[in-house]
Amino acid sequence: MKYRYLGNSGFKVGEMTYGNWLTHASQIDDAAAIATVHAALDAGITSFDTADVYANQAAEVVLGKALSGQRREGLEIFTKCYWPVAASGPNDTGLSRKHIMESINGSLKRLGVDYFDLYQAHRFDYETPLEETMQAFADIVRQGKALYIGVSEWRAEEIAAGHKLAKDLGIQLISNQPQYSMLWRVIEAEVIPTSESLGVSQIVWSPMAQGVLTGKYLPGQQAPAGSRGAHEKVAKPMERLLTNEELLRRVQLLKPLADDCGATMAQFALAWVLRNSNVSSAIVGATTPEQIKANVGALEIQIPDDVAKVAEDILGDSAVFDPAETKSPPARLT
Repeated sequence: MKYRYLGNSGFKVGEMTYGNWLTHASQIDDAAAIATVHAALDAGITSFDTADVYANQAAEVVLGKALSGQRREGLEIFTKCYWPVAASGPNDTGLSRKHIMESINGSLKRLGVDYFDLYQAHRFDYETPLEETMQAFADIVRQGKALYIGVSEWRAEEIAAGHKLAKDLGIQLISNQPQYSMLWRVIEAEVIPTSESLGVSQIVWSPMAQGVLTGKYLPGQQAPAGSRGAHEKVAKPMERLLTNEELLRRVQLLKPLADDCGATMAQFALAWVLRNSNVSSAIVGATTPEQIKANVGALEIQIPDDVAKVAEDILGDSAVFDPAETKSPPARLT
């Protein structure tokens, strides 16, 4: 495993982070999930990302079981809060002090750990004063429940405002967790330049566009059996991609480029996001140990500038660039 600093801090994370958004307690059973986590550990992955909302708290429990017995100091464990879990009462959503404090306590218990290396705001909360949110995060850091603070899917101006308050409070906001891939490039125009100026870096999710960039989904054909796209529940967020025949056709044209780099299409997609110096880590999910072992091979892939340019030109306007696509709910869910 190769490591990069997270933001302007002394904290290093693996260039590849294992995430369990749509897999644990959802797409695969616990035994398969634990086997995949152990395969990730065997492959050198030490960074793990989850959230309380994943599988309505159950994903955190499964990850906790899978990591039980590992040397805690040798792991980097991240989780997030914002969305309602278990119940949807008036205080069960958002970034109020009440919800943050209750959320981190629940996550610590479910993971079976004493602290998180990184605790993240899963979205921006327009109904809670940012000062309240950042003060709660500062107290969490001072209590030793989290070492560093991050955010997820915040816009450039929101990251800047949160970073300033964090600095005033004597804590570090060091990361943002956005969606980023060859097909979803909305952070490039504003979020990345702002982050670079502040000493904030990205831990990106869906670097393979939920599997579409692996090339497994072919135009005019049903999703392969056992794939995420064939799963009745977890395929829903992919519907926009899977029904776009032109997009799927263009993705197939990337295969010769990947071949020339000695990479699978999945490795090619991962290596592409890691070319960005503001990306500290790419989050990968997996349903089998074989997938995770293959994904780690992306760390050895080098994509020349001219090859990357050809890939980007092939995808063309199939990729999304508009910074306005970075969105948080306008109001809390009730």
